[in-house]
Amino acid sequence: MTTEPALPPPGTAPAPAAPPRPHAAPAEPPAAEPPAAETPAAESPFAATQFTTEPPSDVSAPELLPPAPERAPRAPRRPRPVLLAVSGLVLGTLVGGGVGYAVQAQRPPTPLPPIQVARPSYPAVAVDPTAYAAQQPKPLAIDGDLRKLLIGAPDGSTAWGEFPDKPSWVSVGELAEYSDSAVRDFKDLNSRGFRRAAEVDWKKGDARYRVSLVQYAPDHADEAATHAVGTTRNLKPFADVANGANGGYRVDEEPRYWADSADRYYYGQAVAQRGTVAMVVEVFDSKPVNPDVVKDLAKQQWERLV
Repeated sequence: MTTEPALPPPGTAPAPAAPPRPHAAPAEPPAAEPPAAETPAAESPFAATQFTTEPPSDVSAPELLPPAPERAPRAPRRPRPVLLAVSGLVLGTLVGGGVGYAVQAQRPPTPLPPIQVARPSYPAVAVDPTAYAAQQPKPLAIDGDLRKLLIGAPDGSTAWGEFPDKPSWVSVGELAEYSDSAVRDFKDLNSRGFRRAAEVDWKKGDARYRVSLVQYAPDHADEAATHAVGTTRNLKPFADVANGANGGYRVDEEPRYWADSADRYYYGQAVAQRGTVAMVVEVFDSKPVNPDVVKDLAKQQWERLV
């Protein structure tokens, strides 16, 4: 007895094999999925490999986006006015330049006139020195050392504190300190062409005296007149004292007070202007000032300026 299968007799065709049994379908398909189609047993095994254009039933079709709404056609863009203006300006410049160049190119060249220079001429005769000097600008009425033009302190006088008792130079700052508004006067003197100043001071008895000469720049002669006459009020004519004197004098009847002091004094003044120089004569006394004293000092000082 053997376990091998018996061979068919020779010449006998082998019997066809029995087709396999299909798997049994489940009793109840799942509720969530539709029942799958069973492959019939009689179909050929090559049926699954056939090509088809239809998608499988178990594959869901992809979702397609809805078509976009159709837009109305855009109107043609109008050219801007600024762009048109600029384009017209550029085009007009180019066309005008081209036309002008064409017109100028057709014209014949114009020859320039020859350069003519006058030759220097000299007088045939010698110049008279006197006539030539008379034609020249006149020098300043007053120039040089102002200290030499000041009068000196009289005999028997003494020094007045720290003020110079001999003709000396004074700065613009020292000159501005004599007034109540030193800062304002300092600015005014510097802005109005102040050049230099000289003065002399002395004391005799209870009276104090000051004679000063203030000179301005040549083109500020009017400031000298303002310094001498324009800032002084109630002046009496000075012509009867000195011929040609441009100024006057005055004597106050009411006393004044010294700065930061209760002491009082009486004031007398004489002013005049000579070219760019302002002459100022001042008298400070404990009693009313004698006008003759002021006029006498002014006359002496004026005669040294003429």
